[in-house]
Amino acid sequence: MAQVRSKGNRSTEWRLRAALVRAGIRGWTLNAADLTGKPDFVFPVQRLAVFVDGCFWHGCPKCQRIPSSNVSYWDRKIGRNRDRDRAVDNRLKCDGWKVLRIWEHQLGRMDSVIAQIRNLLSVFRGA
Repeated sequence: MAQVRSKGNRSTEWRLRAALVRAGIRGWTLNAADLTGKPDFVFPVQRLAVFVDGCFWHGCPKCQRIPSSNVSYWDRKIGRNRDRDRAVDNRLKCDGWKVLRIWEHQLGRMDSVIAQIRNLLSVFRGA
C-alpha cells in the first residue's frame, strides 16, 4: 500500500484541472514535489496549496464509509492519513503558505469550488 503513488487521478484532480482551465484560472502548477505533502495544485505567486482529498482515503466526515471487514486496520489507516494531512497543513502554514483542502464530493458542485478558489486568489492579489 505504501508503494502506491497516485498522481493525476481522473475522478478528482483531472476534473478540477479541467474546471480551472475552463474558468480561465492560470498560474498554477501540478503536484509540486518540492513542497511538503506534494499539493495537487500550487499557485506559487499567491502561495496557495490546493489538495483534492478522496473521501474514503482521507476520512471525510460527511460520506466516509469504513469497510465491514478488517475495521481496525482501516480505522488506523485512515486515522494516519488524517494525522498526516494535519501535519502537512501545519508545516505549509508555518512556511507561509495558505492551504485549501477540497473533498472529492465537493467536486459535484464545481461552480462552488471554482468560486472558492477565485475568492482566495483575489484576496491574495489584493494583499
